[in-house]
Amino acid sequence: MNTPTTSTLAEQHAVVTGGGSGIGAAVAEALLRAGARVTLMGRNVQRLEAQREKFNGLGEVACISVDVTSEESVEKAFAQAGAIDILVNNAGQAQAAPFTHTDMALWQRMLDVNLTGVFLGTRAVLPGMLERGHGRIVNIASTAGQIGYAYVAAYCAAKHGVIGLTRSLALEVATKGITVNAVCPGYTETELLHASLDQITSKTSRTEQQARETLLRSNPQRRFVSPEQVANSVLWLCQPGSDAITGQSISISGGEVM
Repeated sequence: MNTPTTSTLAEQHAVVTGGGSGIGAAVAEALLRAGARVTLMGRNVQRLEAQREKFNGLGEVACISVDVTSEESVEKAFAQAGAIDILVNNAGQAQAAPFTHTDMALWQRMLDVNLTGVFLGTRAVLPGMLERGHGRIVNIASTAGQIGYAYVAAYCAAKHGVIGLTRSLALEVATKGITVNAVCPGYTETELLHASLDQITSKTSRTEQQARETLLRSNPQRRFVSPEQVANSVLWLCQPGSDAITGQSISISGGEVM
């Protein structure tokens, strides 16, 4: 991450769900470098603690265990975190299957992690933001929330739901000093991408390079997005000068969605 250290978010407290790796970790670092105090939330506390060690010297970092699909767990974790100025709903999961092989368990899991988790986290922070008259909520959606992809109907449905939630809530709080936006990455160099590549190579005769080329066909820039590029967009939405930007779903995808 090349983001310079500044103080534009000094005295701001940011929570990043799914903050132990990938996009979440990159977002947390960007916010720290801008002066925010950051709480990492996720299911794997050891991974969160390992990430906190990597942030040594950048600022104040806390780690809290949470299951974003559990109302009780979310309420407990956010109460422990205290007052929150910035929420980045990043926790997510993707699983592929042909529509006829998408059972109720897969369908519900995709909705629970990717959509209900956003709802529960946002509901936990919103009363405090309304009381203080200020807040930034950034939902990490996906280009799968803007267009369709074959074999991931449940994931696409959940991410489309995140964008709908973003737009609706942005209207509700438009005069309250709170902005609500969605950032929509295309294929990004994370563990999720590597899992997708593994799935392609294990089920076909293609090599990893061929699998990568397949995924990049729809990207005009012919390259994957980096977590840092997504993080820079999130940081921009959290800065003081971004208060006129709300209800947006911003594609970070090398031109895949125009």
